[in-house]
Amino acid sequence: MKKLLPSLLAASTFALVSVALATTVIPPSFDDLVSRAEMIFQGTVTDVRSEWTGEGGQRHIASYVTFKVDDAIKGNPGAKVTLNLLGGTVGAETMEVTDAPKFKVGDRDILFVENNGTQFVPLVGIMHGRFHVQKDENGRDVVLTNDGAPLTDVNQLGKDKRAATAGRAISTREFKQAVQSRAGHTLP
Repeated sequence: MKKLLPSLLAASTFALVSVALATTVIPPSFDDLVSRAEMIFQGTVTDVRSEWTGEGGQRHIASYVTFKVDDAIKGNPGAKVTLNLLGGTVGAETMEVTDAPKFKVGDRDILFVENNGTQFVPLVGIMHGRFHVQKDENGRDVVLTNDGAPLTDVNQLGKDKRAATAGRAISTREFKQAVQSRAGHTLP
């Protein structure tokens, strides 16, 4: 047992360090967001549920966030998409992934999705792959970053956060046109 303890301690330390490193995210550029995403869509959250899954040492909480797709921008998401994310709350127990977006019913977002069902947060660049949509003071739908800052310049994403979020938020239409231009498509 004494020989096994150092090996278990080393393996546990490695696992903890690996998890900590896995949540360190370099903000992707706009081109990276668009090219890495398998699908990009604007949607509204219609359901959020969390449950225990797996067995033994693999047992964990997973959350399932369902979106009604309002506009398919890249790929073919269909009428609804359910994202499978690591973490959530079941009863009195909560499991959180650092910097992972938190969703609630009614949220309106534009999402850059990759590896849904196999990646612990299936958004390009974790929180960087989520953009909030909300009405501005004039009733116009505008785009905000995951942390609620107005997105003003897509070309500064992943480069200069202050420049990307300084000023008046761009409209969803402008944002979608920029995405489609990078993806090689045009909006109708």
